[in-house]
Amino acid sequence: MKKNLVLLGPPGAGKGTLAQRLASEHGLLHLSTGDVLRDEVARATALGQRAKDYMDRGELVPDELILSMVKERVEGRSGILFDGFPRTLAQAEGLEKIAPIDAVIFLEVDKDTAVKRLSARRICPKCGAVYNLVTQPPKEDERCDRCGTKLIQRDDDKPEVIARRFEVYMRQSAPLARYYEEKGLLIRIDAGRSPEEVYAAALRALRDDRP
Repeated sequence: MKKNLVLLGPPGAGKGTLAQRLASEHGLLHLSTGDVLRDEVARATALGQRAKDYMDRGELVPDELILSMVKERVEGRSGILFDGFPRTLAQAEGLEKIAPIDAVIFLEVDKDTAVKRLSARRICPKCGAVYNLVTQPPKEDERCDRCGTKLIQRDDDKPEVIARRFEVYMRQSAPLARYYEEKGLLIRIDAGRSPEEVYAAALRALRDDRP
């Protein structure tokens, strides 16, 4: 599979799970702009230093700067999976000039399901291991399998916070979904099902004879 794909969906839709499997089983370059941004800042590159200036002031990193970082990673390549990017219409238009997109998967899930999934997430404060009390629970009651430390719930995994994040994402992503739908690229997948079912649905939608 040498397609350039965009994976969109609200918090709790399972983007990370699907992205990892598509990338590992089909040889795609998995690109998360959050990871790219953190890497550029950590390595103190010219782009990273410019981005850090905005971040230190509590401002959003401009689209043009994000696009420059992406361009450095993907120009001339194919078979790229953009995870949660683009986030704005300007980013989508800019991305088309860097890596034309073949298909956009939009994982759809209702708010109640998203809240249930994410509010069950627990983190080990000592070693960083991640668990889910529903889908991937620890062997002992809320204690890390690796080091035995009591697991914690991050503030942004609390139900009321997740609900707000979900609503903000859906409101902000609506223009982006319309943009790709008008181009005939948007594939809507019901992400309320199991990861296996979501993966199978994505493969069917991405079959090679898809126009």
